[in-house]
Amino acid sequence: MLFNWWKRHRRRKLLQEPFPDEWRDVLRRNVTHYSRLTSDQEQTLERRVQVFVAEKNWEGCNGVTVTDEMRVTIAAQACLLVLAFEEEHFDNVLSILIYPTEFIAKDVQIGRAGVVIQNRQARLGEAWYRGPVIVSWEDALAGGRGQHPGHNLVLHEFAHQLDMQNGRELDGTPPLPSPDLAARWATVMEAEFQQLRHDCHSYAPPLLDCYGTTNRAEFFAVATETFFGRPAALSSRHPDLYDVLRGYYQQDPQDQLTTSPLG
Repeated sequence: MLFNWWKRHRRRKLLQEPFPDEWRDVLRRNVTHYSRLTSDQEQTLERRVQVFVAEKNWEGCNGVTVTDEMRVTIAAQACLLVLAFEEEHFDNVLSILIYPTEFIAKDVQIGRAGVVIQNRQARLGEAWYRGPVIVSWEDALAGGRGQHPGHNLVLHEFAHQLDMQNGRELDGTPPLPSPDLAARWATVMEAEFQQLRHDCHSYAPPLLDCYGTTNRAEFFAVATETFFGRPAALSSRHPDLYDVLRGYYQQDPQDQLTTSPLG
């Protein structure tokens, strides 16, 4: 109780400070979605970014010196996911680790007879339960600027963090706001997951990244990237999937896109 009071008090004090003009320039330059928001949404995002930047432990890896540009660019993309959620600041995420580009991570598996198998894999990002989110700055920046529509590393990793709010297990189902949406979610997401598995073995290229066929958690993360990055295409080609994601995120990126000064 005392901790929660202190956290609210600290945040109120923090938000009394004006949002830095330099940070707003970073948002305009590095976060494409920022220009598509209404004035009220912009203010909400800025407030979320202030809290996120202040409360996380930021660490540079492999020679990276963390800058405000990095903090604000990554924070804004993460906070975009929860823009319509009440007082959601990813409290379970303790640290953000930033590598310059892809990094090598250890992958430990338990094989037959309990044999431990260790592999080393190149990765762009990772999300840990009650732990850090790890990202490549090169790819976080590219995603923020929309250089590869439908692919966004920060959205992907923080979708995993939302998924884990039900507990440690990643199953592709975050906490949902209503029983009706939960029932529809289970039906639609499973059908779309199976459809992607089928499409990825056909000649016609699917809209969603085939990495989403890895498991249902990756499907949710990949679908989230597409929802925010290619909303018109997702709404047209996968209307049921778009509808359940819109119900969860309580946002309509397609509407934001059509009302944007960018067209």
